[in-house]
Amino acid sequence: MTFADFTETASDDDDPRIILHVDMDCFYASCERLREPELRGEPLIVGMGYEAGEPHGAVATASYEAREHGIDSAQPISQALEALPRAAETDTEPAGHYRPVDLDFYEEVASDVKSILHDCADVVREVSIDEAYLDVTEQTSWALVDAGDNAAGDSEGRTIAEGYARHIKQRIDREVGVPASVGVAPNMATAKIASDHDKPDGLTVVRPDAVTDFLAPLPVAAIHGVGPVTERELSELGIETAGDLAAADPTDLADRFGERGRELHARARGDDDRAVTPTGRPKSLSRESAFTEATTDSDAKRERITALATDVAARARSRDAMYRTIGIKVVTPPFDVNTRATSLSGPVDEPDLVESIALDLLGEFDDDPVRKLGVRVSNLSFGAQAQARLDGFDAAAAADGDAVDDADGDDWPDAADIARRAVDTDAQLTDWVDDDDQTVDDDGTILDDDSARDDSAEPHTAEGQSSLGRYD
Repeated sequence: MTFADFTETASDDDDPRIILHVDMDCFYASCERLREPELRGEPLIVGMGYEAGEPHGAVATASYEAREHGIDSAQPISQALEALPRAAETDTEPAGHYRPVDLDFYEEVASDVKSILHDCADVVREVSIDEAYLDVTEQTSWALVDAGDNAAGDSEGRTIAEGYARHIKQRIDREVGVPASVGVAPNMATAKIASDHDKPDGLTVVRPDAVTDFLAPLPVAAIHGVGPVTERELSELGIETAGDLAAADPTDLADRFGERGRELHARARGDDDRAVTPTGRPKSLSRESAFTEATTDSDAKRERITALATDVAARARSRDAMYRTIGIKVVTPPFDVNTRATSLSGPVDEPDLVESIALDLLGEFDDDPVRKLGVRVSNLSFGAQAQARLDGFDAAAAADGDAVDDADGDDWPDAADIARRAVDTDAQLTDWVDDDDQTVDDDGTILDDDSARDDSAEPHTAEGQSSLGRYD
């Protein structure tokens, strides 16, 4: 069959939508392998706040080969080195290859991917540097390939939409050289689950009449927005699978989890009527990272804040954004959220200042056990504005627990709003930008697609990679 066969039959107006979720596999590691092909198949760790030969920083992404040795996102580089010494410094096996984050290069590669996605769809929602939703309803169809010859109406036949998704995957691989997993479904929530179903380099198609059967046997943790804490609470209710959740009484779920309970119930049933909409400029840029267990280790806390500050500042610079407010989030046991911030007299682009202020604000919590840390810049300005002088800037720390920039859409919820939620302790980095509709997960993280957030969206951690920003 030719490409035209997958595009010449567009869906009727009454047909279910055709949504693709494109998720690049271990994107940073894949980018590094583009310029160092000899790293293919080798354990590869990309670190943020990391410099060659140093033990500082945190893991931004680990290749599948590295994950086999227990390395995952947000681990300190020093811990990763214990499991996988640097290959350049040892002849023993196993050993790993370590590279610092190179955001400029990753953005170049992402731009090439983005061009393909926009060429293949009229509407693209760019969730992060390595993740996007596409509405291809007008480009293809749910009809079966050679359906005219299928007198029996074989329900297992291949859809035209599958061929179109495969075409996109193959274009990305052929023209850019990085692997992608793609989920195809009639709505965003199911498409996202589908893209994660057969990683890496997977293609999973969930036809409209198969959504319930696809979701039902999945573990409840596969549902977008269900973190470890919610998973445990659902288990206490006898809910282990998506099918169990779909069969549960939504009123009981709302009583236990608030409105989020109804949303999770709807996703488990495959109900999601959100339209794929392009994203605009963010109101703030933030990163956060959880420790596996609460820690009082000052060095570990400062190392994590330094890595997060470096990452956030790099994101802001890559988007030509300056900021007037620099803040941190500190989550202490059991799940108390504390935010502190400092405002400047004018917009700046100063990575060293982000780190310095974040570390100063962290000083208040030197002796406290900490479960999660975050860094944020807000009050953003875009374009080539004149940069404010740093000498004599007016610095005003925000009142205890108050965020400075509530008016423009604070993406760190007040402690009171999430007091009933426990902190996710899977030590995954999360990343988001403000959006009009936001959902909060177990640990108070804003999920940055408006379903429940990837889309940086749920925090983009299922792939074990921390996303540094959107394609913009």
